[in-house]
Amino acid sequence: MSKADIVQRGWDAVAAGDWDKLVADYTEDMIFVMPGQADVLEGRAAFRSALDGFGGIVPPGFEVTSVRNIEGTDEVISIAGWKSNKVEASQFVILFRFRGDAIYEERWFVDTEQWKGAF
Repeated sequence: MSKADIVQRGWDAVAAGDWDKLVADYTEDMIFVMPGQADVLEGRAAFRSALDGFGGIVPPGFEVTSVRNIEGTDEVISIAGWKSNKVEASQFVILFRFRGDAIYEERWFVDTEQWKGAF
């Protein structure tokens, strides 16, 4: 299975709300860097726990509308389209870095002013 397939499996798990399936592809010592780059979750358990409050960390009406995955050496970049109640259409980029076949870093790149305004 390619690394892009692993990332896509994660997107499919997000769409299904299956957080346990999502985190199964991450290392125990993974980090998750959220919009603004200052908020960092360390460890798969902390990441999994944060997902229980997913609805509170994304803007109201948040929906991923498209995903395109680009695979490199030990990394995948997802270019994702999204919308929310206050944002008709936008995009963000997520970097997934791999150790073997497991993700050890997920880092979001998003227009933080637009993101904040979407709440």
